[in-house]
Amino acid sequence: MATSPLLEALTRRVLVLDGAMGTSLQSCPDCRMDDWLGRENCSEILTKSRPDMIQRIHETFLEAGADCIETNTFGANLLVGAEFDDEVVAMTRELNREGVEIARAACDRHATPDRPRFVLGSMGPGTKLVSLGQTEWDLMLRSYEEQAEGLLDGGVDAFLIETCQDLLQVRCAVNACIKALEARGRDPFDVPIMVSITIETTGTMLLGSDIASAVNALRMLPIASLGLNCATGPVEMTSHVEYLCRHWDRFVSVVPNAGLPVLVDGEASYPLQPRPFAEAMRRFVEDRGVNLVGGCCGTTPEHIAALVDLVGDRPAPKREIVPLEPGCSSLYGFTEFQQDNSFLIVAERTNANGSRKFKRLLDAEDWDALVSMGREELRGGSHLLDVCVDFVGRDGARDMAEVASRYATSLNAPIMIDSTEAPTIEAGLKRLGGKCVVNSINLEDGERRLDEICPLLKAHGAACVALTIDEDPQAGMAKTADRKLEIATRIHELFTGKWGLDECDLLFDPLTFTIATGVEEDRALGHETLEGIRLIAERFPKCGILLGLSNISFGLRAPARAVLNSVFLDHARARGLTAAIVHASKILPRTKIDEEKWAAAEWLIFDRRGAERPEGMSEDFDPLLHFIGLFPEDGETEERVSMESLTVPERLQRHIIDGEDDGLAETLDEALVDLAPLEIINDHLLAGMKIVGELFGDGRMQLPFVLQSAEVMKKAVARLEPLMDKVEGDVGRGSIVLATVSGDVHDIGKNLVDIILTNNGYTVHNIGIKQSVEQIVAAWRETRADAIGMSGLLVKSVTVMEQNLRAFNELGISVPVILGGAALTRFHAEKRLRDIYEGPLYYGKDAFDGLRVCDRISNDALDELDGEITERLVKRQAAEATVAAAREATRERGDTDTLVAARPLAAVTELPAVPFFGSRLVEEVPIEEVFAYVNRTALYRGQWGLRKGSMDADEYAAHLAAHADPVFERLKAECRAEPILAPKVVYGWWPANGDGDDLVVFDAEDHDREIARFAFPRQSSRQRRCLADYFRPLESGERDVVGFHCVTMGEEVSRRARTLFEADRYADYLYLHGFGVECAEGLAEMWHKRMRAEIGIGHHDDPDIRRLFGQNYQGCRYSFGYPACPEMSDQETLFKLLEPERIGCRLTENWQIDPEQSTSALVVHHPDAAYFSA
Repeated sequence: MATSPLLEALTRRVLVLDGAMGTSLQSCPDCRMDDWLGRENCSEILTKSRPDMIQRIHETFLEAGADCIETNTFGANLLVGAEFDDEVVAMTRELNREGVEIARAACDRHATPDRPRFVLGSMGPGTKLVSLGQTEWDLMLRSYEEQAEGLLDGGVDAFLIETCQDLLQVRCAVNACIKALEARGRDPFDVPIMVSITIETTGTMLLGSDIASAVNALRMLPIASLGLNCATGPVEMTSHVEYLCRHWDRFVSVVPNAGLPVLVDGEASYPLQPRPFAEAMRRFVEDRGVNLVGGCCGTTPEHIAALVDLVGDRPAPKREIVPLEPGCSSLYGFTEFQQDNSFLIVAERTNANGSRKFKRLLDAEDWDALVSMGREELRGGSHLLDVCVDFVGRDGARDMAEVASRYATSLNAPIMIDSTEAPTIEAGLKRLGGKCVVNSINLEDGERRLDEICPLLKAHGAACVALTIDEDPQAGMAKTADRKLEIATRIHELFTGKWGLDECDLLFDPLTFTIATGVEEDRALGHETLEGIRLIAERFPKCGILLGLSNISFGLRAPARAVLNSVFLDHARARGLTAAIVHASKILPRTKIDEEKWAAAEWLIFDRRGAERPEGMSEDFDPLLHFIGLFPEDGETEERVSMESLTVPERLQRHIIDGEDDGLAETLDEALVDLAPLEIINDHLLAGMKIVGELFGDGRMQLPFVLQSAEVMKKAVARLEPLMDKVEGDVGRGSIVLATVSGDVHDIGKNLVDIILTNNGYTVHNIGIKQSVEQIVAAWRETRADAIGMSGLLVKSVTVMEQNLRAFNELGISVPVILGGAALTRFHAEKRLRDIYEGPLYYGKDAFDGLRVCDRISNDALDELDGEITERLVKRQAAEATVAAAREATRERGDTDTLVAARPLAAVTELPAVPFFGSRLVEEVPIEEVFAYVNRTALYRGQWGLRKGSMDADEYAAHLAAHADPVFERLKAECRAEPILAPKVVYGWWPANGDGDDLVVFDAEDHDREIARFAFPRQSSRQRRCLADYFRPLESGERDVVGFHCVTMGEEVSRRARTLFEADRYADYLYLHGFGVECAEGLAEMWHKRMRAEIGIGHHDDPDIRRLFGQNYQGCRYSFGYPACPEMSDQETLFKLLEPERIGCRLTENWQIDPEQSTSALVVHHPDAAYFSA
């Protein structure tokens, strides 16, 4: 067996691959339009028209020190060629051969005896994927086979299947390479097959596969190396590379882009410069043990030269491999065969031979309903789906292709392909990208079945179930433990010896037979199966053991079957069973089974008759009859508790408390028989809302569920209002004018108050955002409301509130006022603002606090609130007196200078190099990339109000998984499908210096001309820090750099949220509004990361995006209004520099950015930069 020189080189030292062909072509000054022969974007055609230019590009990388060169054949396959014309298709093999010959000529010019150069045949993903149904396996196989033959014609050193987006595509390309090699009597040891997948910024491949599922799915294929390339820069690849280096037992490659691309003037620009690119790669070479490094999009010969300097003559690394646990995978995720706290649950109902419903839907070709059945099985707790379409009179291969192709992308679960027909199994394997399990092989016809199926297992890297059946005409289906072990041993030898397959991918099914027939020969079958499981588990500990569990109870009634199956499963697991094909919801824990029934099931399983009968039983005791007798035909059914068991008043409240509108109309109709509409509202529905408020106040109900209750309340009132007689009077308990103050665009808090008050019987005049005092006064005069409520998020808004109160005084308005908002504190409202206003004034911490104030206004009980305020102020005054006395004592002791010793800032010896000065406009940002940077903790807890409360960590995680994650995924799907979010960015870099407490910004072109100046406060204690300290001082004579950015998600998301609010869809309003806000924050986080990468400090980033939210990176971004830069009016200066009007942003009179889902920041690169209070 020949060994590849490339593999030998990789065993000796770390190798360097070349950089980006596409980037090099774009920068070629002599590349003309007519060079493309009328086929723009078909760079492979340049192999024909400009071989000189292609060879020159190869040589620039070889001169930089690259060991390996990729051929210019990335898209040179039949499927891609067909998108151009028949001529390109016809020359596919030739283009690949010539591509290798050009690369070989370049390599030969630079190769030396001690430093050979290698040609890797580039095989890209094409533009059609099998998993998405855009092409078929056989067409793709032929397409790649033609390409592989051409590469071999040219004498390629290795195949490089790169930028892979679909695991099924990888498998197809690998099989094509193997076919081409076998046709020449060669193998992958001679010409290695290397694979490089692409993990997007979302953390998965394009189709959703994570790194674990990729490693698992590709592990059994004859691949020499597995790596990552494209999509992201080095930092974003870190966690995936770490996983590869820990679990992949062959060579590992890393070929990133030069950072995350930025669209500049409609073209992708890659910000990571050569030195920081190499620095970011250092950890992979020095710490992780990567064998092959190179550059993808945006990398130049300079990038490769920096890598060559980093790698030097570094010997091949030695890695400690942690073997991957045996398992299987879907297209999206990996599932271990050995479950920690359970067994591997294989769903049994997606089987035409075991489910009448599945068979009926299959015969009707109701594919969507079959997908729904699969989802239902997974919701029931299954880990895998056993899929069988074998059905007399139907085309099994066609049916399997239809079902498998849908299950592949619609369900996140591995598939067990269950069929007696090899073509049906192959049809499934050709459409399922994950690592499947084939059910099954046996020796019923000798080795014929293995000879049919094992080649498919090798080609597709699949695992397999083996039934203990052989060709014995009398005892073929092994019923005794010894026979089960005998057949298992023989299958194991053939599977591992003859076919070279991994025993970890073998699951034995020792067969289960019913013990409920009463036939004497069947009585011991359960015990024999259990003993067979024990023997096989001891003999083959690396193999799995699976049973079709329900066979044991065939013939019994459903309640009896559930008990017998559950007890048998418990004993089987104790003896080594690892998996079972079951209806997961029908398996009962021991705590749910009566002890008498449990014992009776054991007596049946172990055939406790005669001398073995249980104590106290008669000599003719029959465990089968005894067990059946415990489940009479008229046995009790489980008691069902429902709304119907409650009284009508209780049901009315329960609808509100549970936020459940199912059956609401019927309950209201029933209530109207005895109760008047107003009575229903005031005495029952509002009573339910009162309980909702109490639950929220105690932390036992979370905000989204409060809003669901409000939605049901709104529907109930809407149904009752037309039935009210005029003489019944007004439903309302009082009225209020609500407004967000002038210059403030935030309305979520105000709208939540509106929702709660409205659905507690108040009339709310919600006049909107950015309301001037004149507009507020006009609304109050028009409505003569009982109170005015003002809200605002900004610090500046508190000042506006104070100005409004003074205006009320001047106009003689003394109506009760309720104030709220994030920037307002209770003490400031109840002390300073209450002293200013000449009427009653109260603070509303949240919507229910505001409701409490309105209730007191409505009931003329403000004295109670006034007394509480007086008590709080007295306590505050006493506390302040104590603090003042302590400070005076400190001064008298002379301790006034006991400040923290100022720590000098770290010296920045080399300033980062920015890629440009001035601003850039980015009008297209992939929404999927933004989603990856959404802080779910801030979204779930902060925006959606899903707080932990009294739940423990596990309960809270389960609560979020049930109630938050599905909403998050739904909103992402909606925003992918519709133009709800429009992420845009304007950002830039400017020369700058610190000047005392000022930051001085200079012109982008004339670095000596001051164009802006920011004045920042300095700490009066602690480190006496000022934000300007993070920049080179003006007197140094050396210009530092400062960055600014402004991001927005656009106006549509705010408009959609308002529409939901107006439609009384309160929970959906809350969800979408918060989602938009956190997407804007995610975009700001993402763009700050890109800006760090641009200036070469991105390699300090934590690779885990979630840890970036804790500022685990170098530098800092500050938004105006933060303690270190509190002056909101500085937004005007930022707007002059960046011109965010270009992305639809405007400043309000309070210097807030409109649309609301927008944010801006000043970006500092200094390693000590951090948030602090001035």
